[in-house]
Amino acid sequence: MAETIFSKILNGDIPCHKVYEDEHVLAFLDIGPVSHGHTLVIPKEPAETLDQLSDEAGAAIGRVLPRICRAVKKVTGVEQYNLLQNNGPLAHQAVFHVHFHIIPKPDAERGLGVGWPAGKLDGDAGQALAAELRAALA
Repeated sequence: MAETIFSKILNGDIPCHKVYEDEHVLAFLDIGPVSHGHTLVIPKEPAETLDQLSDEAGAAIGRVLPRICRAVKKVTGVEQYNLLQNNGPLAHQAVFHVHFHIIPKPDAERGLGVGWPAGKLDGDAGQALAAELRAALA
C-alpha cells in the first residue's frame, strides 16, 4: 500500500488533533471539516478499501464508532450526523486508507449534502442477486 497522509499520521510524521486511540484504531479531527466536530476514524491496519480490511480490524472500528459518535454529539450539541465511508476514486475516496467520517449535520445548509438517485429493484432480480451474494459469502 502506498504511503498516505494517514500512514504519516499513524507513524507520527504528521501531527493530528487526536480524539481516540487504542491498539487498532485512531480517531482525530478532520483538518478540512465539513462541519464543527467532523471526526475521522481509521484502522491502524493498512488497507485501501473496506473490503481489504481484516475482520478483526473491522470489528475494532465497529466497537468504537458508536462511542465516538456519542462523544461528537455530546460536544457539538448536534443530534444528527452522517457516517460516511468511501471506497475507490469513483466513490469519492481521496485518501487511500480506510477511513470513516463522522460529520455532524446541524441544519439543512451545513454538514454533508447527499443526493440519492434511487432506482427500483425488481422482485425476481432481487431474489437472484440476493442468492448470488449469499453464495459469495459462503
